[in-house]
Amino acid sequence: MKVCIAEKPSVARDIAEVIGAKQRKDGYYEGNGYQVTWTFGHFCTLKEPHDYFEQWKSWRLEDLPMIPPSFGIKLIENSGVQKQFKIIEQLVQQCEEVINCGDAGQEGELIQRWVLLKARCTVPVKRLWISSLTEEAIRNGFQHLREGSQYDNLYAAGSARAIGDWLLGMNATRLFTRKFGTGKVVLSIGRVQTPTLAMIVARQKEINAFLSEDYWELKTMYRETEFTAAIDRLANIEKAQKGLAYLTEHPFEVTSFEKKDGKEGNPRLFDLTALQVDANKKYGYSADDTLKYVQSLYEKKLVTYPRVDTTYLTEDLHPKIAGILQDMTPYSVLIAPVLAKPIPKLKTVFDDKKVTDHHAIIPTGMHPGGIGLDEKRIYDLVARRFIAAFYPECKISNTTVLGKVGQVPFKVTGKQIIEPGWKEVYANDTSIKKEGEEEEKFIPDFVVGESGPHTPRIHQGKTSPPKAFTEATLLRAMETAGKQVDDEEMRELLKDNGIGRPSTRANIIETLFRRKYIDKKKKNIYATQTGMDLIDTIQTELLKSAELTGQWERKLRLIEKGEYTIDTFKEELIQMVVDLTKEVKTASYKTITIAPPPPPPEETKPKKAPKPKAPKKAIVIEELTCPKCKAHLLKKGNTAYGCANFNACGFKIPFEFTGKKLTDKNIADLVTKGKSGKMILNGAFEISN
Repeated sequence: MKVCIAEKPSVARDIAEVIGAKQRKDGYYEGNGYQVTWTFGHFCTLKEPHDYFEQWKSWRLEDLPMIPPSFGIKLIENSGVQKQFKIIEQLVQQCEEVINCGDAGQEGELIQRWVLLKARCTVPVKRLWISSLTEEAIRNGFQHLREGSQYDNLYAAGSARAIGDWLLGMNATRLFTRKFGTGKVVLSIGRVQTPTLAMIVARQKEINAFLSEDYWELKTMYRETEFTAAIDRLANIEKAQKGLAYLTEHPFEVTSFEKKDGKEGNPRLFDLTALQVDANKKYGYSADDTLKYVQSLYEKKLVTYPRVDTTYLTEDLHPKIAGILQDMTPYSVLIAPVLAKPIPKLKTVFDDKKVTDHHAIIPTGMHPGGIGLDEKRIYDLVARRFIAAFYPECKISNTTVLGKVGQVPFKVTGKQIIEPGWKEVYANDTSIKKEGEEEEKFIPDFVVGESGPHTPRIHQGKTSPPKAFTEATLLRAMETAGKQVDDEEMRELLKDNGIGRPSTRANIIETLFRRKYIDKKKKNIYATQTGMDLIDTIQTELLKSAELTGQWERKLRLIEKGEYTIDTFKEELIQMVVDLTKEVKTASYKTITIAPPPPPPEETKPKKAPKPKAPKKAIVIEELTCPKCKAHLLKKGNTAYGCANFNACGFKIPFEFTGKKLTDKNIADLVTKGKSGKMILNGAFEISN
């Protein structure tokens, strides 16, 4: 028998169907010489401190730093995980070959390797490596199975990342909590989350320190075109009024007229970060939500593998593009002009050197029927971006007119679209405009030397504070290690030094929200007082520098390429943790608490400082156990939370009941207490009034 291990039951079912393992058994499918089983996410984790030494169970400064002699793994303490692992272990012990069918990426590799390590696998291991879950992709993948050892470096990078996060996270969190925390406050420090928080805090401080100032500009209307004085902004109204008086005494004269044809290049295909950025700008979706929606589209075979950080396709995909476009029937009107000519092999789309594990996210061509509004929107973003990549460039005309009134220079610029090209794919969509991109503005023809009367005026404005981060701009800042980059080419070059991975950035942002270090007002993200205090307390630059953390990220990528060893990486991290511990233990003492509410204004008597309260624990439904089978955690679906083992258990709790949207607290109370308000969870595990 050959044992195939997929990362979740739905993928196992798809694989079993294609390879002919159609007989359902307890925890696996069997048939045609194959047994297809599955995990459901992480089954194993690195051992916790107390698993190495009992005294490490307590959080004590004197025990730090905690450096295990060697790192070990253990099964997650969950009865559902343990039951399924026993099935996998049994199958692995009895088979002649294992086929690793885990998610084709670093985290997927780590999940499967740890399971095989724990199951004491000694047989040869092959790797199924595919970029979509269509029947054709699975069949083709099984015809071209790769040697498992081909991905040893990928596994090494995943291990190094996990060990690095353990060493820094476990030690630094205990170190800062015991040294600077009070009561039950936990000061969470992480290799990626702390520099991300530091970027938000730095921006917050800039905004808080900003003082808005008035300014004045001189403008004038000549031949129904408004020109602005090309001089520094004026700091007071008196200067502006003097300028205005001067302008009324002189005619307007055109000194230069220039029209240049230009092009606006097609938008790049999506990597995960770019998709999350666009979805946040257009629909306000969080990075986490976008990842869930696109992952679901992948599992429904509608798009290719989403956790990618490239915007390119491999060159061998070029012959298949026309077929994919042809199958995208809902977009046939937009696609017709592209299919009328041969598909161009553009260097901005096809480049083998820019693709490592997976290519950019594109549609598979399968019909997107029966999906909810949110997934439909994400699919539409991916589909239009794919179509737009093969349209002609957008041709524009840029006009610059210079003039003067007496000795004061004036200027106006305009842009006209001559041929919309790829912009036709986004007709009526204003959200595709790039940051700082000029609106289309018609400028009439002028003749150098022409002169005439004009109508000058004073424009008063206020200086604007720096913009708060949104999830879109924060994701971009994480990707470029804090550097402000709008140019696509430069963005590609900086990706290797970004902080976090595309697949983990959403979770990092969610963790900061959950820890109450950051908050959100509409789309804007701001740092809370606790978040600011924490960053102010950290003196070690390496902990909070996006650039330096980006260098660690680069080393992890070099491990993946086989150009850096995991042992060197570990040694450097251990040294950093040792140095950090020494530094913090001797640091001056400043406690951090969750900021209490200010006292009522009428109270003038000095009052004892209120005891700091531990922050309320955020409700995370996915951490609750299914009330029906009591064996599995709950999992979020498209319309309901359900048991992670839904096929066997059948428990689910909808997001809405009798037209009312249930809050997380409603759901948590129903699951843990059996009731919420007038709603109860009856004996059949269904909601009733």
